[in-house]
Amino acid sequence: MKTFAALLQRDITVLIRDLPEFVVRIAMQPFLFVFVFGYVLPNAGQVQPSYANLLLPGILAASMMMAGVQGTAIPLSQDFGAIKEIEDRLMAPIRISMVVLEKIVMGTLQSWIAGGLVFPIAWIIMRNNLSVHVQSFITLFVLLFLVGIASAATGITLGTSISPFKIPLMFATIIIPMIFLGAAYYPWHALGNVAWLQKVILINPMVYAAEGFRSVLTPKVEHIRQLYVILGLLAAITVLSGIGLRGFVKRAYS
Repeated sequence: MKTFAALLQRDITVLIRDLPEFVVRIAMQPFLFVFVFGYVLPNAGQVQPSYANLLLPGILAASMMMAGVQGTAIPLSQDFGAIKEIEDRLMAPIRISMVVLEKIVMGTLQSWIAGGLVFPIAWIIMRNNLSVHVQSFITLFVLLFLVGIASAATGITLGTSISPFKIPLMFATIIIPMIFLGAAYYPWHALGNVAWLQKVILINPMVYAAEGFRSVLTPKVEHIRQLYVILGLLAAITVLSGIGLRGFVKRAYS
């Protein structure tokens, strides 16, 4: 455990050192979406002011998923790249599964920080149009916990599968579709007339993140049942963590 704590402390130290850049990176996306869709368009009469209530859970989910994926996939891809920095960690007296766990913990922490930034940004910009009622703080914390881990597990899977040179391709072909097809800016039930797409996107953990937050923050909006949301997130964590661990081991010994 001492080695695990040392690895975690090292990454936290780097995060604190680069904290201004980190905050700008993870805050820019939710700020722009909240500002445009939650302030500009309602005041321009292009969307209903009540859209802010539909938007907040999706922005929270998208921000957390993006931060967790970026916080694990990009550094891990670089570690396995030309610099081979991952070798320093592999030489540590610790099991390889614990190295993967440390990466997941670090990505989860970054995801939680991103989620924490969304609330003040949304309140400052959209407070006049928001009508948020937290149905259960316990459920909210459970969802924040699970979404953070799911985002980091997604990042581990991508980071062990993609080279540093293909990171832009990853965003274009995986991350952006994952967000826009993740029920972030519309409820999952709204796709009822596009039944095939509604079913296909259930493989996307973003759907469960957005629908879960929607069920807690804006329960009046139609949403997937919380039980199915939690089961979906647990399934995503299990599958993605397993794939990520196998990919990590394969890259480490290749």
